[in-house]
Amino acid sequence: MTSPNDIEWRISSGKVEYPEALAEMERRNAAVQSGEAKELIWLLEHPPLYTAGTSSDPAELLSEAFPVYDTGRGGRHTYHGPGQRVGYVILDLKKRNADVRGFVHALEAWVIAALAEFGVTARAVDGRVGIWCDTPDGQEAKIGAIGIRIRKWVTMHGFSVNIDPDLSHFGGIIPCGISEYPVTSLAQLGIATDLQAFDEALRKTADSFLKAIDRAQSRSM
Repeated sequence: MTSPNDIEWRISSGKVEYPEALAEMERRNAAVQSGEAKELIWLLEHPPLYTAGTSSDPAELLSEAFPVYDTGRGGRHTYHGPGQRVGYVILDLKKRNADVRGFVHALEAWVIAALAEFGVTARAVDGRVGIWCDTPDGQEAKIGAIGIRIRKWVTMHGFSVNIDPDLSHFGGIIPCGISEYPVTSLAQLGIATDLQAFDEALRKTADSFLKAIDRAQSRSM
């Protein structure tokens, strides 16, 4: 089994422009495919922007206040910006023999486990993309997004989690095509923390993520 120490962990300071991040993911994906580079878990922030997945509906883009980028990942529109932790995960599924669904479920479980470190009971919901939790007033809200692409069995893209972003910026889209529920953040839930603390929670729970991938993939063999 791959351990967290077998994978490069990268944490970028400052705000990484989306075209730069996408180009780096594509380069690293190709290098992992060819065996020329280690797998990568990359944690970063973007400046305010919207991304469009392969299932995006132009009608769900309500504002062009920020740049809009096509991504190649699955899913619909989402927002990235300061105060949000984005995690790009570039892993070789061939050496784990895992299926796509098993990888997505493991990724969801990893984010949920990291949120649990802050006392948040989060969950994935069948038929609804993303990571969900309850607000103090009992309303169900989205706290994280999941979107992946797999090229020759090497993954790209990953997840985003709202730590303390400007939630009004989500008003420029219908996040992931779901208009019935609001978006929330750790800050809105009354949890004062920062990106560094969330990174530590991700690192603490990463071993369970990798074990889950191995189990998911061994079941598909």
